[in-house]
Amino acid sequence: MSFPPRPARGGFNPRFRKEQQQEHRTNHMIKVPEVRLVGDNVQPGIFSTMEAQRIANAQQLDLVEISPGANPPVCKIIDYNKFLYDEKKKKKEMKAKSKTSEVKEIRFTPNTDDHDFEFKVKHAEKFLKEGDKVKAHVQFKGRAIMFKERGELLLLKFADRLKDVGALEGLPKMEGKRMLVMFAPKTQSNSKKKANEIGKLVKEAPATEAVPNVEKDAE
Repeated sequence: MSFPPRPARGGFNPRFRKEQQQEHRTNHMIKVPEVRLVGDNVQPGIFSTMEAQRIANAQQLDLVEISPGANPPVCKIIDYNKFLYDEKKKKKEMKAKSKTSEVKEIRFTPNTDDHDFEFKVKHAEKFLKEGDKVKAHVQFKGRAIMFKERGELLLLKFADRLKDVGALEGLPKMEGKRMLVMFAPKTQSNSKKKANEIGKLVKEAPATEAVPNVEKDAE
């Protein structure tokens, strides 16, 4: 004959396990005879733990021990669940800020078409929103170097499209046979002025025709 499993001695108390996992002692978990209350919603001072709990109950909040090593322990009257939520949010934000920034490269040619341009814009937006820097460059081959103005216009147009998410760190510049610009994730309001300047340059730039296919000369 089989018998049902025997329950653990004392039974299972999920509340007890939850309390064991708490970082702070709260309410009935605080066993000391008196505590020091601090915070904006109370008159700071030393109270009996029973009186401090009564004040917390009257405000429909929790009595939370924040400095157990003090004499007497320091407590606050707060919404403990909201406190935990805010702490978790702060830690998440700090972790996001501590993320190591990478530099992602976006490559153009003087003849990059509209479809490819839009594709690269979307990738750059994604990188910047994730906290990475973006280096965009136009690669000139052979006699295509004669069309530097077209490369410059292409990068300025790219900067204008990214002005809401990226801060341009400088105007396009040549490095060897490449013209490049660098973008950082937009976090400062002063980047708005530079973005407006870039937009103005794009609007005032003359129309350009396609660059002849002279890249084979470099081969």
